[in-house]
Amino acid sequence: MSMACAWSVALVGLDGRMVEVEAAIGGGLPRTVLVGLPDTSLYEARDRCKAAVANSEQAWPSQLLTINLSPATLPKAGSHYDLAIVAAVLGAAEVVRAGELRRTVLMGELGLDGRVRPVRGILPAMVAAFQAGFTRAIVPISQSREAALVDGMEVFGIASLAQLVALLNGEPMPPRPKSSEDPVAEPAGRPMAKPKDLQDVVGQLEAKWAIEVAAAGRHHMFLHGPPGVGKTMLAERLPGLLPDLELAEALEVSAVHSLAGFGLDDGLVVRPPYADPHHSASVPSVVGGGARMAKPGAISCAHRGVLFLDEAPEFSAKVLDALRTPLESGVITLGRSEVQARYPAQFQLVLAANPCPCGLASTPGAECRCTPMTVRRYAEKISGPIRDRIDIQQNFIPMRKAFLHAALEQAESTAVVAERVLAARDRQSARLRGTGWLTNGEVPGTYLRTHLPLPDGLSLVEEAVSRGKLSPRGVDKVLRVTWSLTDLAGLDRPGKEQLRVALAMRRGEPADGLRSAS
Repeated sequence: MSMACAWSVALVGLDGRMVEVEAAIGGGLPRTVLVGLPDTSLYEARDRCKAAVANSEQAWPSQLLTINLSPATLPKAGSHYDLAIVAAVLGAAEVVRAGELRRTVLMGELGLDGRVRPVRGILPAMVAAFQAGFTRAIVPISQSREAALVDGMEVFGIASLAQLVALLNGEPMPPRPKSSEDPVAEPAGRPMAKPKDLQDVVGQLEAKWAIEVAAAGRHHMFLHGPPGVGKTMLAERLPGLLPDLELAEALEVSAVHSLAGFGLDDGLVVRPPYADPHHSASVPSVVGGGARMAKPGAISCAHRGVLFLDEAPEFSAKVLDALRTPLESGVITLGRSEVQARYPAQFQLVLAANPCPCGLASTPGAECRCTPMTVRRYAEKISGPIRDRIDIQQNFIPMRKAFLHAALEQAESTAVVAERVLAARDRQSARLRGTGWLTNGEVPGTYLRTHLPLPDGLSLVEEAVSRGKLSPRGVDKVLRVTWSLTDLAGLDRPGKEQLRVALAMRRGEPADGLRSAS
């Protein structure tokens, strides 16, 4: 009996575990046995690999072939084991040098003609392999740049099974087949490559200022108003105000996107991502899910960026309520019968909603066709617990002609506002250095009350609490926004004016002289 082994990676969430693929050729009737808790797509690898070997002018073993994926207790899913399986089989058949396989990790799906196709999760798999001591990897040629993002990993990109055989035997590589130049498929919802400019939004100066405050402290927002007043336009421009990601953040975000199937041909994701699922989206598509191995959803793809839910009352109540835990913890844990997948979900939530189904309630000069009960039921679709987790509520009103002309002269570009946001973030980084938190929106209430100076005028907050206008969680939200206003103003200590404005922004009330608070 001849044996050989190769190595691949099983991904459980963002955590990678090394999988040893063993192949043994022995006596018995010619058949192929695959063991080690494979899922359907992996179980079908027997037939894919056999056809790929035959079409690459190699011989599949004509005896009993046993393929084991170890550890056997770990569920394994996906087609990325194909390369490791066929390499182990050819190593056992002495077609390739089995010794080369012991220090190499392989990832890639095989076509029936021997082409090597791209797979999900190359970046987190390479990180896990490098941490396990592997320094050499063989991946699909279209994903070689993504794998090379891991420093210290020697990456070989191949386009066909024939190239794999030549590489492992130290022979010259055959030419790349023309049919292998297939583009990497990317799912809908890829983060925006170029941010839209804030200067495109005419008027709504108070709403623009609220967006700036939210960007400075990474605060959750609720935009409320009639259709066509600029809610969606402002939300789409929020990512452009956010600073670039740090290296550790970029690696984490890029790993999630790799696992979700986004291409990383341009390198690491250095800009905060943006996700805006349609209101018909299901719970698994938003929070993540899957039959055996849960995959990341929109909230994880928006990690370190913005999750925008337009027409929020139209979303399923189950989808909105599923956001409660990740909004507080910054992670989402998806339990299945066999494994639990854990994904980061530290996103900035922006909700947008009309006042009623027709959108004209509380609009001056407009005739709303909805009954009071209809308006109330529409508003209650966003539950109280979700509203209580919102830092800033901004009400939009239709613009008047005189104000429109004035707003045209005062419009600021995204670049100008982003400079102020970056300066405010720098002040936060200096104040929170060594705590593990980066922005005001992440700081726990206990730290705010015991380690940072409290603003003057706390009687305003106490009165709101005593009247039932503010919850204990709301107090922490107000203090966080107060510090963001203080950072934008360049002050070392928050004052009564910043607290007053933060309280108004929390309630969604107009606050006179918002700029004066900065």
